This record gives sequence, structure tokens and C-alpha cells, in this order.
Amino acid sequence: MPRQTAPRPTVAQLAYGSCTVILSTLAMLLLSQTSSGPGVALIALAGLVLGLLVALTVPRPKPSRGTSQVVASSVATAPRERVPVRASVQQD
Repeated sequence: MPRQTAPRPTVAQLAYGSCTVILSTLAMLLLSQTSSGPGVALIALAGLVLGLLVALTVPRPKPSRGTSQVVASSVATAPRERVPVRASVQQD
């Protein structure tokens, strides 16, 4: 039985999640003005959970399966219409 692996996070998911963890934790620490160990730990945990939620809600890019090949092959095989070019000669 093949083992299924989880898809890797995209750059956008990592960036949004990391920024959310840092900024939300900093904001909560400044607003709550807590200095106790359990308070700081609780705020850090809340920041991590919030960052995880943000990272998971960032939309993932849709895989493109053969769409570029289909478009390229249909353009390459399409018949081309020949249009005669009229030479314009200027007379003095």
C-alpha cells in the first residue's frame, strides 16, 4: 500500500502564517501587558493557532494538468489561411 504524503505548503502560506504568528503574538502581549509565565505561554499558543488557521485558509494554486499542451497543440495544428500581400509602389 503506497504511503500518502501531505502536500507541501506554498510560499504564500508560509509567509502569511509566519507574519500572523509574529504580529498577533506581539499585539496580544502589548495589549494584555502580561508578565507571568503562563500568560505569555497562553498568548504564544494563541498566536501559533491563529497563524496555523491563516496559513490553512490561503488558497492553493490549482494544478494545471496538460492545459498548456492542449492549447499549444491546438494552435500548432490549426490551418492557416493564406492572404496575398499587395505590393504598393509609389510613383513620382
